[in-house]
Amino acid sequence: MKILAIDTTEQACSAALAIGDEVTEAFQVAARQHSQLILPMVRGLLADAGLELAGLDALAFARGPGSFTGVRIAAAVAQGLGLAADLPLVPVSSLLALAQGVYREHQAERVLATFDARMQELYWAACEETDGLMQFSGKERVGGVDDLSVPAGEQVWMVAGSALSVYHNEIEQRLGEQVSGYYPDVMVHARDVAALAVRDVAAGEAVAAEHALPVYLRDNVAQKMRS
Repeated sequence: MKILAIDTTEQACSAALAIGDEVTEAFQVAARQHSQLILPMVRGLLADAGLELAGLDALAFARGPGSFTGVRIAAAVAQGLGLAADLPLVPVSSLLALAQGVYREHQAERVLATFDARMQELYWAACEETDGLMQFSGKERVGGVDDLSVPAGEQVWMVAGSALSVYHNEIEQRLGEQVSGYYPDVMVHARDVAALAVRDVAAGEAVAAEHALPVYLRDNVAQKMRS
């Protein structure tokens, strides 16, 4: 299977090409430069692999939540490429991809993935590993630190993501002994979007380009973007 994945969720911009078990990735932390960087990254990966866009099996993108501008860029670029090459798209949760990266880098099996959502809120989702891939344990949510929680039980969790740069102390006080480690500097990587997309394609969850939409979690933002 050949899948191209892109991410522009937060400060980082990345693209990855997965061909079977081999993955190559272009990654750069460059705030507000995503729209200039992402297509050259895509073209470079395809050129290095000797592939045309139409030779892929699917396109994947981090569909949010995250930076409103970043999420829109990823969705628009993926839709444009998908329509041009008549390829199915795989929208992958940015939070799930973040958790997948924590598992890849630190072998953490239970991750509370977080992003700073501004306006004194954060996005989060509890994610657990099964057969090497993360899946949700509950729903993606947006809210204040006082709303934050992990699934009940004796399991110990890791917290990761940009919300820690703003709310580390509050999160530590809120979750206490339910957390054994913190990874504030972890970012979403397109290679992890690709890994999750392979599973989703196999499960028949790819969609037509026109149906691959961003996810904001904040309803008022989604309504504003449609108006």
